[in-house]
Amino acid sequence: MNNLHGLPLIEPKLLPELDPGFRPAVLANRAFQEAVRASGHGVTVHLALQRNEGSVSRHTTEVFAESDARAPQNFPYLERLLKFLLWSRGGAKIHFCGPRELGARLQRHYRETATGRFDASIMGEKIYETPFEVVLAQEDQLPPEKEATTPLGRHLEGCRIGFDLGASDRKVAAVIDGETVFSEETPWDPRNQNDPQWHFDEIMDGLKRAAAKMPRVDAIGGSSAGVYVNNRVQVASLFRGVPDDLFREKVKPLFLDLQQAWNGIPFEVVNDGEVTALAGAMALNDNAVFGLAMGSSEAVGYVNPDGNITSWLNELAFAPIDYNPNAAVDEWSGDFGCGVQYFSQQGVGRLVGPAGIDLPSGMPLPEKLIEVQKLMEKDDPRARRIYETIGTCLGYGIAHYADFYDFRFLLILGRVTSGPGGEIVLQNARKVLDTEFPDLSQKIKYHIPGEKEKRHGQAMAAASLPVLPQTASA
Repeated sequence: MNNLHGLPLIEPKLLPELDPGFRPAVLANRAFQEAVRASGHGVTVHLALQRNEGSVSRHTTEVFAESDARAPQNFPYLERLLKFLLWSRGGAKIHFCGPRELGARLQRHYRETATGRFDASIMGEKIYETPFEVVLAQEDQLPPEKEATTPLGRHLEGCRIGFDLGASDRKVAAVIDGETVFSEETPWDPRNQNDPQWHFDEIMDGLKRAAAKMPRVDAIGGSSAGVYVNNRVQVASLFRGVPDDLFREKVKPLFLDLQQAWNGIPFEVVNDGEVTALAGAMALNDNAVFGLAMGSSEAVGYVNPDGNITSWLNELAFAPIDYNPNAAVDEWSGDFGCGVQYFSQQGVGRLVGPAGIDLPSGMPLPEKLIEVQKLMEKDDPRARRIYETIGTCLGYGIAHYADFYDFRFLLILGRVTSGPGGEIVLQNARKVLDTEFPDLSQKIKYHIPGEKEKRHGQAMAAASLPVLPQTASA
């Protein structure tokens, strides 16, 4: 056992071989909560995360009484918890009801620390376009929970184009009445491009190639990493190379401009994680689906038990799953233990060295993944250890996610899961759930797409996003 600023961290029963310092968030949170309950003097903390469209997510927990010798554990526990809630639910105004000093420390964290300021800036200025704030409140002053849910996709009639924009490749599919007649994958490197016109032209090229395979185009649906509101780009790592002024002027309305170029036909773009979950729900013909795509980043989506999506962010690439303060650091947010360092190409890349695989340090991550996959095809034990390590971490990550999401089906896809390594990842994740979380293991069913669905399923599902006018295919 070690600690995070006084918060005890629990060594897992199954250690990831190439990451023995891994200390799962789920174990630390549960141990903290059990200790507070056992103290008999827990203090209730209410959190209300308010988004600017009026949606509010509520979460309640307990911390040690201020007189308890373990009270210094309260802040690191709450800070990590709130970070997870921010990136899973979203929020620009945090209403805090609890010990006043804890609330004041959270205010200082988002004002004075680099990682806190990053979260505050992204949530406030970029996503919700309003100042980020933590408000200290009494319980009767907290806004009531208000969760908005909407149906997503499953529209298959007509001639449709679906696309999926990743950091290392873009995919496009042509779909006629639910039948995919064309799909392709094209490598690209958008994050290093500073000209919005380059992005426009690249996306347009894919759309035109799909359109050439159909008699007409009735609608276009797309998925992409990032946050999108009414087809406007709020935050997206794909456009990190674009200067802020050009981002506001050209990137935010990029997909609206594309829609105009296609004569205003129905056009919908959403976060790629949502389409991941949609693809699973469509394949399963069921709901309560948690989808996780391991590609250039970690993309997560959620279809609730009613078959709808929520107004939650589900940007779990930034959400902590490892509480070891010496864990890998996310290059963008500067924070440690975030999901992207475990469930993406970055997760593979950081394990290449510990596995004893000698690759050039400057080799791009997609190429490193290809080399690891080639070794795995030969059953190289070094590559196997990488996938086993990812799978063990994933098992603890799934248990952590299940504390915040109600799901019965787990969909895993993305480039990292292609080939025999994907099955090893799931085998080790299952082993963790069977060993540490048997009740959860009994509840969750897995959906493992075939190779084509893994690589192109999101583009196909994305095509089903727009609603056609009644006369579109008449």
